[in-house]
Amino acid sequence: MNDQANFSLRGRNPDVLTCIANLSNDEVFTPPEFANRMLDTLAEAWAERHDGADIWSDSSVRFLDPFTKSGIFLREIATRLIKGLEAEIPDLQERVDHILTKQVYGIAITRLTSLLARRSLYCSKYANGSHSVVSTFENESGNIWFERTEHTWVGEKCSFCGAPKSVLDRGSEMETHAYAFIHTDNIKAHVTELFGDGMQFDVIIGNPPYQIEADVAGQNILPIYNLFVEQAKLLEPNFLLMIIPSRWMAGGKYLDDFRVSMLGDKKLMSLFDYHNAADVFPSVGINGGVSYFLWSKSHQGKCDVTFVRGGDEYGPFERELDEFDVFIRDARAVSILRKVIAFSESRFENIVSPRDPFGPALSSNFNDVSNTKKSGYLKLHYNKGTKREEGWVNARHVTKSLNLVDAWKVLIPKAGSGREREKSGVDLVLGPPKIAEPGSVCTLTYVVAGPLASKQHAESVYHYLHTRFARFLISLRKISQDAPRGVYGFVPQQNWDESWTDEKLYKKYNINNDEADFIASMIRPMDSSDG
Repeated sequence: MNDQANFSLRGRNPDVLTCIANLSNDEVFTPPEFANRMLDTLAEAWAERHDGADIWSDSSVRFLDPFTKSGIFLREIATRLIKGLEAEIPDLQERVDHILTKQVYGIAITRLTSLLARRSLYCSKYANGSHSVVSTFENESGNIWFERTEHTWVGEKCSFCGAPKSVLDRGSEMETHAYAFIHTDNIKAHVTELFGDGMQFDVIIGNPPYQIEADVAGQNILPIYNLFVEQAKLLEPNFLLMIIPSRWMAGGKYLDDFRVSMLGDKKLMSLFDYHNAADVFPSVGINGGVSYFLWSKSHQGKCDVTFVRGGDEYGPFERELDEFDVFIRDARAVSILRKVIAFSESRFENIVSPRDPFGPALSSNFNDVSNTKKSGYLKLHYNKGTKREEGWVNARHVTKSLNLVDAWKVLIPKAGSGREREKSGVDLVLGPPKIAEPGSVCTLTYVVAGPLASKQHAESVYHYLHTRFARFLISLRKISQDAPRGVYGFVPQQNWDESWTDEKLYKKYNINNDEADFIASMIRPMDSSDG
């Protein structure tokens, strides 16, 4: 090759990786511009830790993308190194050979992505092919490894990733989704086997697969990005930089242990949190937003957090990530929460029912409903499509929370609002609540606040949930449309002999005008038209 342009690892117009980045898939492709934003973060941290040194001018630094798909991170790293190492290795072919054989490595997640990543990095799907920009590889894979990996079934689940056998035991012709990086109990030995003895990576970077199906019906998903993070930490790189969904910040199903581990990890140096995932992945729906973090082996202390909402950046703010049991994404909310917690009041979640308040038989699509009251029947509150309905149901279907049946209570939609805030910046947070009289039950479309001593108490709770104050506190724990009992963990109970308004609550908790304006910018009023 006689021209540096021949070694340009980008520059095609339109960029095929930009097109691929718009595909909807659980294995989300990273747009090139965002990959470069992450690499800029890495370069700044490297310079800070190495007396201003330029990482792209260091010929000894080794990079690994252990879940490469398009090869975008490896390609952009190589492009930067080609420029940065020009003074140290003037000969272009020698420089490219050194970078692509000694510094840049990947583990592909599928056979197809291994070919795509090699095409991006080596300009050939075969590392030793005639069109490859590398002159020294002797094998087709180069430094991008892939071999089909199988799940290890113990009973009905994989012992490594927890995948259900009924869903992913698909036979030899189908992709297994048994990702090699997390299907080993000794990741250091595995990497040594792949890339040679003594292989230690300075930087691990990438965008792992996020989830797999947890049942045949496709109604539940199993997050797996947490497993990739944990494995990467075990390799003890100097820096770890990954983009993952932000739902871990509130924990929830399968993620509670991971949340505790991440929030308590003092090696987390920087966190960039995007409230709306569309700011990063324009055409991929990811409820709860996405975030990327920079983990440094030498860091010990607070984390610099930048929150992005509505196109505006807030921060970086130096934060103790584990100040609360879940992460408060917007630092501007912390002062308000501290004021509320200082009262040490009983939490509203203590009077909220589990997700199926009256038992699993009364599911969201329950249809054994009578239009007329019969002996032994109870009034049933349910939804038909998006419309609220009332009917009658045989009491034999009720198997839980019998203490709520003959009490006053407030029904709260379990599937609250969520996408509205991601798009417009403000949100209702909850669907409008509903007062339910004694002798009534509901389907699991709702959770139930109760038992309440009187109709007056029920009306007090009803009006309290209409306040921006209460819904703001709920929003701090509610990271998706789902609104189970746990999202009420920051909401204090009140004296239900009073009718509550935002003005009374702001006065009680000493919420100043700036804080009230901030709440108003996040939470829109709930009025009768919302019901």
